[in-house]
Amino acid sequence: MHEVAAEHRQQAPRSVRCAVITVSDTRTLADDLSGQTALEILQAAGHQVVARQIVRDEPAEIRQALESLLTQEAIQMVLLTGGTGLSSRDVTVEVVSPLLTKPLPGFGELFRMLSYQQIGPAAMLSRAIAGLVGRTAIFVLPGSPQAVRLALEKLIVPELGHLIGQAYRTA
Repeated sequence: MHEVAAEHRQQAPRSVRCAVITVSDTRTLADDLSGQTALEILQAAGHQVVARQIVRDEPAEIRQALESLLTQEAIQMVLLTGGTGLSSRDVTVEVVSPLLTKPLPGFGELFRMLSYQQIGPAAMLSRAIAGLVGRTAIFVLPGSPQAVRLALEKLIVPELGHLIGQAYRTA
């Protein structure tokens, strides 16, 4: 590992305050497997999930939920699951993309590469994205529990502290 990256990881926060939004017209907290998967993986990794909610696939509702969380200084990362497909109701990417002040295109690229290893060429249908809104990390994932697990275990959890540490770095 590169010396600078190793130093950044050592200085990174061990616990990040997170929020999880499930975007779905049909899910409730009782049957939201993707949101529950995210909650469990984040908590097992030592992060705090301080907010969790479900919003319908409606642009105004998604934007309002996200903007409400972004006003809370305590929240350092927001994970949205659902609404990343190609149907007319899948609008999460369109809502979140314009809000990103620093997109992280490598996240979507790596996620699709890892997805390809699991599901083959259907991975190209994923529109997973990530970036910062100010200093808050935003991840937009497909709505399947398997996709949430893949993204969190292979990409997000291993780098979340490092990412937040860099987002809050002043020099």
